[in-house]
Amino acid sequence: MNILVCVKQVPNTQEISIDPETNTLIREGVESIVNPYDGYALEAAARLKDKNKAIKIYALCMGPPQAEGALRECLSTSADEAYLASDKFFAGSDTLATSYILSESIKKIESLEGIRFDMIFCGKQAIDGDTAQVGPQIAECLDYPQITYGLTCAIKDGELHVLKETEEGKEILAVNFPCVVTFTKPNFEPRLASAKRKFAAKKMEIKRIGVTDLDGIDRAKIGLKG
Repeated sequence: MNILVCVKQVPNTQEISIDPETNTLIREGVESIVNPYDGYALEAAARLKDKNKAIKIYALCMGPPQAEGALRECLSTSADEAYLASDKFFAGSDTLATSYILSESIKKIESLEGIRFDMIFCGKQAIDGDTAQVGPQIAECLDYPQITYGLTCAIKDGELHVLKETEEGKEILAVNFPCVVTFTKPNFEPRLASAKRKFAAKKMEIKRIGVTDLDGIDRAKIGLKG
């Protein structure tokens, strides 16, 4: 089985400034980290792999070249492969444009790897935007069933069973493959990277996807114009 985890590199600060000309975040001079909720999604994938070593975990990030750092963090804990969707035409994308680019990138990775993703995991939201829209929009773009606010998950009887947080408490939902799940904070923290994996992650290839790699993408739907 194959799991894709979508991650975002975000500023490690609560003091976020907006460029008044472009209405986009000013990231220069701000330390960046992997979005914490995406870390919970990656840990959920890793826990599935703990029980089934045949599972392969891919990490996908859309961002500037320096977002490779976030992907190397993922490789140092549990991801097996990493892809960076990076292109000047992607810059300034809102959530709708971002989910469109990510969904097209997911299709491209499946084609390149000769696989199909059984599960696509995302954090429930990014701490620099708090929209909680990208994961559900990816599900809509791909026409996949989705579960939001996941805490933990397990594969049972050919389905994915997700413990989901609700306003009233918790419930367990089952969903068929392929599917999209967004994760919130469970009652444990993601695993730490081992020294061996950190060393290996520094040498691993992070594959790039640009606009010219995405056959048929509508450029009117991406970037600031999109």
